[in-house]
Amino acid sequence: MKREFIRFAVAGSVGFAVDAGILYMALAVGAGYFSGRCVSFISAVWVTWRINRRFTFTPSPHTSQWKEWWQYLLAMLGGGTINYAAYSAAIFSLPKSSMLPIYAVGIGSLIGMAVNFLSAKLWIFKRSH
Repeated sequence: MKREFIRFAVAGSVGFAVDAGILYMALAVGAGYFSGRCVSFISAVWVTWRINRRFTFTPSPHTSQWKEWWQYLLAMLGGGTINYAAYSAAIFSLPKSSMLPIYAVGIGSLIGMAVNFLSAKLWIFKRSH
């Protein structure tokens, strides 16, 4: 389980970079902190799903990738809700600066990671252990 968590954290780090990068791009084209984050979060979930199904967990051969994707997205919304709440709290409480979005994404990501790991391990990829 420790090895899976480390790999999950590495995938999460890549997801963090995607999340923050897409958020900054969305902000640059006029999206707000919250609508931009919805787009960046979905992008990060897709990237982490692809990494986790390949390197962290063993996907079930009996579940279509399409179904697995929707289950993964649903599962990540649990941690994502916690993540988004922490992100929002940071946006509202931290001083405004060009680094605010990345700080807020980082805070949210760390807080939501444990919930997301457990839901991925115990639900989406439960056959892998």
